[in-house]
Amino acid sequence: MSNLAPEPEFEQAYKELVSTLENSSLFQKKPEYKKALMVVSIPERVIQFRVVWENDKGEVQVNRGYRVQFNSALGPYKGGLRFHPTVNLSILKFLGFEQIFKNALTGLNMGGGKGGADFDPKGKSDGEIRKFCFAFMTELSKHISANIDIPAGDIGVSPREIGWMFGCYKKQTKLWEGVLTGKGGDWGGSRIRPEATGFGLVYYVQHMIQFASDGKESFSGKKVAISGSGNVAQYAALKCIELGATVVSLSDSKGALIATDEKGIQPEEISIIAQLKVDRKQLSELANADNFKGKYKYIEGVRPWLQVGDVDVALPCATQNEVSGEEAEGLIKANCKFIAEGSNMGCTQDAIDIFEEHRKEKKHEAIWYAPGKAANAGGVAVSGLEMAQNSARLSWTSEEVDGKLKGIMESCFKNGLATAQEYIEPKEGEFPSLVAGSNIAGFIKVADAMKCQGDWW
Repeated sequence: MSNLAPEPEFEQAYKELVSTLENSSLFQKKPEYKKALMVVSIPERVIQFRVVWENDKGEVQVNRGYRVQFNSALGPYKGGLRFHPTVNLSILKFLGFEQIFKNALTGLNMGGGKGGADFDPKGKSDGEIRKFCFAFMTELSKHISANIDIPAGDIGVSPREIGWMFGCYKKQTKLWEGVLTGKGGDWGGSRIRPEATGFGLVYYVQHMIQFASDGKESFSGKKVAISGSGNVAQYAALKCIELGATVVSLSDSKGALIATDEKGIQPEEISIIAQLKVDRKQLSELANADNFKGKYKYIEGVRPWLQVGDVDVALPCATQNEVSGEEAEGLIKANCKFIAEGSNMGCTQDAIDIFEEHRKEKKHEAIWYAPGKAANAGGVAVSGLEMAQNSARLSWTSEEVDGKLKGIMESCFKNGLATAQEYIEPKEGEFPSLVAGSNIAGFIKVADAMKCQGDWW
């Protein structure tokens, strides 16, 4: 790929998948899959466009918009829209590439894609964000529909922004259809969608804990470190607390919020944090509030992993590459037994290598790592359920959706586990590699569908 511009995030995701496949018996048993790997690594289509909008001063503003329609072998393209100043083609290709295999693991009929813009909502008025959403969707609407490509929210795109873009799409096309997921619950959205990624992450880790302990343990009594403070982190924390765990940290882009008393972060405090996020304020405001002094400390410029002391579970829920090799070593020294990514590619390759090596060396005493493409698949799973509800013009109850989410996360865990046992024979007393099993299971499903459709032979 020397003739191409560097794409570090995409190259990292690609190399991680390739390393897993090459270190398994897949290519020995089925060498023809090497051809599938070459084909699946190139997007079916990449769309780039300008977004021209007007700020509150009447001045012309312009941003770059993107949609990477990566793979549609299993269904229409499916993946979020991210509004953040760091957005570029490399990041969206990495996210879209991961999305292909994550969606495959859910068992639902969804392909993989990702999109967004280098627009920064921070510091913008509500009117400016609304005008940007309309300008962005005016162009994107030419390339999507309920049976072609169904975007969703991501960083910087909440149900409010989804609503504005849905309204623009309807004006452009005259169609009321399930072209976006993450809609409001009263007009086509699914129950449990905001909670889905965080809840699903905890359901997945619950299966890890039960497998590792032969069913003797659960989240009850566990000490959990979480990074991030958006939807994923908030709802993962709430579900951990509901299941009897103590949550000792959250974080934002400026630093880490660490609970200093034995009760940890409480549900009512997570509600305050959720409002801080809506108001685009920092977590330091909670730590500095008079009624919370002495309960929290806010440490600027750090992530929580080396600040929390001994923990049982680590859940990175902020962004990519948020657990370094040094932090991986620190979590092992802190006796952490389970780490699962609520964010996409939350661990660096160095960190993953350290976790996997520890798994092999320490057997049942090791830390056990789960990749985001399996552990955080709950969000897109419920997006798929929202698509199904829209197609049938039905709305399921919270209990129905939550029950289906639990079943999907159990299937994700068991599928990755069984595939790892088939293609990477674990040594006695060694946990199966969930990163290998999940990568291989997702890849095989997509590759087989592509072969049936004539995409490789």
